[in-house]
Amino acid sequence: MRIDTFPLTPFLANCFVIRDDNETVVIDPGEVTPALLQALDGVAVRLIVNTHCHCDHCGGNAELVEKTGAPLAIHEADLPLLHSVEAQGRMFGCYFPPSPDPDRLLRDGEVIQVGSCALTVAHAPGHSPGHIVLIGDGFVIAGDVLFAGSVGRTDLPGGNYRQLLQSIRTRLLPLPDETIVYCGHGPATTIGAERMSNPFVSGL
Repeated sequence: MRIDTFPLTPFLANCFVIRDDNETVVIDPGEVTPALLQALDGVAVRLIVNTHCHCDHCGGNAELVEKTGAPLAIHEADLPLLHSVEAQGRMFGCYFPPSPDPDRLLRDGEVIQVGSCALTVAHAPGHSPGHIVLIGDGFVIAGDVLFAGSVGRTDLPGGNYRQLLQSIRTRLLPLPDETIVYCGHGPATTIGAERMSNPFVSGL
């Protein structure tokens, strides 16, 4: 199993490409760059997943769906955000094209299979109403829930700080300390490192 990271958009949102047994899933394509397309050249993309539908994480949906033919999957509670991608971009002085509607609505507890790698969907609202994290064997794709030394912002529409902390407490902190956390922005970390040193996490 291989995980490649592509920081995209002016917001440097991390897009992840997970491959195993000739199957590939793309997570959070904020935009489509030559480097991302090169990584996907000759690869059949099984699914495109948005951990949440802020523009910097899903602004490339339309182009990537067009170029790969892969289905798009999100949590239903983020549909209003998905439908406002273009308007979100205008708030920050950026252009993001409208996203197509999802082909699949992800539910808490369901499993996305990538070859022999199983990704369990866990609904983790707070940064956005339909935010999900994807839990694999020894790692988690955390989106904008948890960062190295920080947590996701909750001042955008649909954000809720108490909900975010509850999601961290119930979805992420029960994972083993050695679990690698692939964050939506910035470097990867581990659950143990954040449990010990993240000021937002201590005491949860």
